[in-house]
Amino acid sequence: MSDLFEDRPAATNAPEFTVSELSGAVKKVIEGEFGQVRVRGEVGRVSRPASGHLYFALKDDRASLDAVSWKGQVARMQVRPEEGMEVIATGRMTTFPGQSKYQMIVDDVAPAGAGALMAMLEKRKAALGAEGLFDPARKKPIPYLPKVIGVVTSPSGAVIRDILHRLRDRFPRHVLIWPVAVQGQACAGDVAAAIRGFNAIEPGGPIPRPDLIIVARGGGSLEDLWGFNEEIVVRAAAASRIPLISAVGHETDTTLIDYASDLRAPTPTAAAELAVPVRLELVATLDASAARLSRGVAQGVGLRGQRLRDLARALPRPEALLAQPRQRFDGAVLRLGGALGMAASKKRASYSAVAGRLRPEALLALLARRREQGLSLMRALDTARARRVERASDRVGALSARLAPALARVIADAARKTGEGRAKLLLLDARLQAAPAARLAALSERLDSLDRIRTTLGYAETLKRGYAVVRGDGHVVTSKAAAEKALSVEVEFADGRLVLGGKGPRKAKAEGGPAQGSLF
Repeated sequence: MSDLFEDRPAATNAPEFTVSELSGAVKKVIEGEFGQVRVRGEVGRVSRPASGHLYFALKDDRASLDAVSWKGQVARMQVRPEEGMEVIATGRMTTFPGQSKYQMIVDDVAPAGAGALMAMLEKRKAALGAEGLFDPARKKPIPYLPKVIGVVTSPSGAVIRDILHRLRDRFPRHVLIWPVAVQGQACAGDVAAAIRGFNAIEPGGPIPRPDLIIVARGGGSLEDLWGFNEEIVVRAAAASRIPLISAVGHETDTTLIDYASDLRAPTPTAAAELAVPVRLELVATLDASAARLSRGVAQGVGLRGQRLRDLARALPRPEALLAQPRQRFDGAVLRLGGALGMAASKKRASYSAVAGRLRPEALLALLARRREQGLSLMRALDTARARRVERASDRVGALSARLAPALARVIADAARKTGEGRAKLLLLDARLQAAPAARLAALSERLDSLDRIRTTLGYAETLKRGYAVVRGDGHVVTSKAAAEKALSVEVEFADGRLVLGGKGPRKAKAEGGPAQGSLF
């Protein structure tokens, strides 16, 4: 009965594998055969979860290859893969047994030629431009004469020396240097952090806040300058509240930070020239403006004086203005005598009319009435005076009672004001004592600064840079013809003077032999 329901297994020599054993064998074969490979393809399906790993696909027109880069590998990549970008990936092949598929673990990604980099750059430029980061309306004006300039660059390159030298020649300013890596993987993060760091400095703190930021780097290839094309740098430059000048590369080099900055300089030296004006030119302009102002004031006073004289000539003479009033006055004087006589006659007639009524009895009666009225007024006045004196005495008593406290308050206020005045006087005296020393220190510092400028601009500093002064017969010569005419030639170097021969050695040279000790 068992033969009817059970099938016996066929006899075979093929070994049996478990699923894990077979997956492990396939993994060993693939990793052994493809331990180090370089694959060229187009990037697709880029994904970066919270773990920091990077998952993407490499594809061409007929196949697709899954790829993964672990978090540490992503941090070391100079170029991050983006969808649609053609790259050359370097890594090793492996399998993922959990899904029965093979994949590539990518150590590094490089663009497949400059064309791929440019395509990636144009795509990123278009995306950032669509956000308005390159809009000219958001660009801030560059300050005319910044007090503090922040420079973001490498501290060991020639760029910072060129910037400092140019600033010292044009208009010395306070410079803060934020050292960064200007090439490689750390470049973008360092530059963005420097821009944000300068903006984070509080005004009035121990470290002065820059009025202007210069991001500078020397020339290089597209790959060398790629850090300044990163999105983090562009966004930091666009968000900067401090005006920013980009001076990355040479005049023909263009990076995305140039579009986001407030002003682009063709070279780092040009950035320093755009940052500050020439001090001597400002002084000359100020002197010229002062001269123009003086000439303008003198000319204005002269023109107004001439205008006043012209108007004075148009006015009539004083005699003509006074002729008619003088004539009216003379007429009034002539009429005055007759008018006085007539007025006296009228007054005399009026007096004669009332004189008859002024009898002695009437005058005595009038005097008696006036005397009685006077006595009544005197009695009333005495009564009113007594009442007023009484009220005044009462008021004086009340005021006397209030006077003592008020006097105490006045004395207290006077004492307080005297103390305040004494304290203020002491403070003013201390300031007065310190003012001459502070003024002397400021003048001394300014004198030292002017002396340093004089020393820097003197020809002795020029001699130290390898130049020399040639004098012929005691005078400075600037041409070969003048030197040939001199009887004696003296050359001044930074460490001393050298006296050379005159016409004799040059004549010997002209005859066929070089003159000993001569530069000609």
